[in-house]
Amino acid sequence: MQKKAAEEKGFVPFERNKKYKAGDKVYVYNRDKAIILAVIGKKSPAEGVHLAAAHIDSPRMDLKPNPLYESDELAFFKTHYYGGIKKYQWTTIPLALHGVVMRKDGAKVDVCVGEEEGDPQFCVTDLLPHLAGGQMSKSASTVITGELLNILIGSSAFDDEDISDSVKLNIMNIINEKYGFIEDDFLSAELELVPAFKARDVGFDRSMIGSYGHDDRVCAYAELKAILDTKKPEYTSVAILTDKEETGSDGNTGLNSNYLKYFLCDLGECFGVDGRQVMSNSVCLSADVNAAYDPNFADVYEKNNSSRLNYGAVITKYTGARGKGGTSDASAEFMYRVRNLLDTHNVLWQTGELGKVDIGGGGTVALYIANLDIDVVDLGVPVLSMHAPWEIVSKIDAYMTYRAVYEFFANEL
Repeated sequence: MQKKAAEEKGFVPFERNKKYKAGDKVYVYNRDKAIILAVIGKKSPAEGVHLAAAHIDSPRMDLKPNPLYESDELAFFKTHYYGGIKKYQWTTIPLALHGVVMRKDGAKVDVCVGEEEGDPQFCVTDLLPHLAGGQMSKSASTVITGELLNILIGSSAFDDEDISDSVKLNIMNIINEKYGFIEDDFLSAELELVPAFKARDVGFDRSMIGSYGHDDRVCAYAELKAILDTKKPEYTSVAILTDKEETGSDGNTGLNSNYLKYFLCDLGECFGVDGRQVMSNSVCLSADVNAAYDPNFADVYEKNNSSRLNYGAVITKYTGARGKGGTSDASAEFMYRVRNLLDTHNVLWQTGELGKVDIGGGGTVALYIANLDIDVVDLGVPVLSMHAPWEIVSKIDAYMTYRAVYEFFANEL
């Protein structure tokens, strides 16, 4: 989607050693999972570039390599959950199947089931209250274990009484007829289950938006729109939409790899500039969400340092946990520059931490940007019910995050 939107706005694939001029628009696509978009600025990259980085992965359930099985005449998929979730929240909600399958013949098959009107949907079952006495005595973390997140996908048997696992066979037959792949092809597939909820207005006043994946797609959308709206900035503007943040940013499509570093070095080469100089003079907004204050759970928040709905984009000076473990901690000088930019352009903003000191904690991609010798701070949207299948944000905060990133791209810091 991001690539298509960029191409419609005139972005073209980046070419090493090509001569670029102010206003040129380029992109680098990383394995269908991450993308870098850049609008060339008037100043040389020797003076640095303005980067914004958001992640486009969200908590979900991935299919295991051998997912399909039958138990007592019901067919299921085995899953391995991805990212930090409360597992009990993922039972008895409608789920959609997304992903790709590489067939044995080399064909790539896109899969999407459960999003369109009339599509079948899937779910994880749960116990009825009448039989759940033992279950309800468990702690919330063990009420549903990871191995119980099995997806119900069918109950009709293949029309042959002499065949074992006839429900499984019937499901595989349906899949083969629709997509042309066989059971062994699951070994070369990336398939995931996500909530099948549509984004909706929340509240009588329609002041909020409820959706799956606000973390961090609400920031990714703001960043994408900002870079698409950027015309001919003073400094080259770079939007990074990255993968794997929810599992630690490892892997060659996450920001704990070198693909961003390589791009900045290649960009410098186009202007005869050393990549180290580009990075050392660059600045970045790590566009990620923070926890909005929830009065229903006030005991885990420190009110004076919590973000709230409708107060604008939230700046998170540092993340990490307990003694600031795993954070980059933006400097006073850089905080001043960002603060001054937002105030100058009338962008509504606030500050926030992720809960009380010894209770909260979390991480973003900011530390991986900082490791490149780039000044960086987190800025994004406050979220209620973060990492739940349906998260809540304020429309004002989402708009102000777009404004913040756009002004950051369009102006000197």
